[in-house]
Amino acid sequence: MLAFISRSIIQKIITLFFVSVVSFLIIHLAPGKPSQVDPLNPKFTPEVVERFRKEFHLDKPLHVQYLYFYRDLFTGQTVSWKDNQSVLNKIWERFLNSLPLFIVGTILTWTLSFPIGIRSAIFRGHIYDRSTTFFSYLMISIPGFFFAYILIIFVVTRFHVPVIGMETFGLGDAPIPHVLMDRIWHLLLPSILGATGGIAVLSRYVRSQMLEVEGQEYIRTAKAKGLPPELVHYKHALRNALLPFVTMFGLILPGLIGGSVIIESIFSWPGMGRMAYEAILARDYPVILTVNFVSAVLVLVGTFISDILYLVVDPRIRL
Repeated sequence: MLAFISRSIIQKIITLFFVSVVSFLIIHLAPGKPSQVDPLNPKFTPEVVERFRKEFHLDKPLHVQYLYFYRDLFTGQTVSWKDNQSVLNKIWERFLNSLPLFIVGTILTWTLSFPIGIRSAIFRGHIYDRSTTFFSYLMISIPGFFFAYILIIFVVTRFHVPVIGMETFGLGDAPIPHVLMDRIWHLLLPSILGATGGIAVLSRYVRSQMLEVEGQEYIRTAKAKGLPPELVHYKHALRNALLPFVTMFGLILPGLIGGSVIIESIFSWPGMGRMAYEAILARDYPVILTVNFVSAVLVLVGTFISDILYLVVDPRIRL
């Protein structure tokens, strides 16, 4: 097992290196240049642009720029071109804002998808199965931004409460329990919206996997022995149906960045996805490259967790 973990770590470090190189090249192959002069802004004189290029090593070859960038990144010296703030500090602040959305949305998705999918597979063809199938495909088909606006309009007109941002404006001197409940309320709506699509998709996967396992011979043998249906479904069938979801569970970590752009933009939530989108619009290359690097790290960490979980849940992997 130790040899397997060591090989996996080495492979992922090599993969991370190639991902960093490709991301760096793609960013610099994009149209436009970070030092491009804006004719409408009188502050961008040729002298300022030249000083900017030298300060951020843009006058060096690409491979030298690559080394300078990751040297500054790992030593904490990389700064944003937009506001001259530390990139790592900005990402850490936005990470803490995105983390509650991610945690609540993930808990809702995984705790609701499995009961819905398992029950739908057990009662295949019944009214419950048809109803969940209909609503699942309905939620998959509805665009997220459209459903978000419907949800916002309904909540605001029905309950007359604010839903935009992380907190209600002007609650600085309010009691702590009131502020805490206000934060929870602002967190609830975007979390539900983020979990809706995940529940619809994941419950379909759970249903199909359960149906596949339920058709195996050992399940029919267990039923023929007269075992209780709950024991057959939840011990024998579910245990083997869970194996493919180990991989899916490890790959939810990148959702901290990529899965929250639309939700954070609609609800004005200052998270990582919104920061990455704003950095792309502003051509803030240090932020873009750092977010790409963090995303790659999250993907590789997620796959590594999946590998370890496979060793735990499936002894055949050790062979």
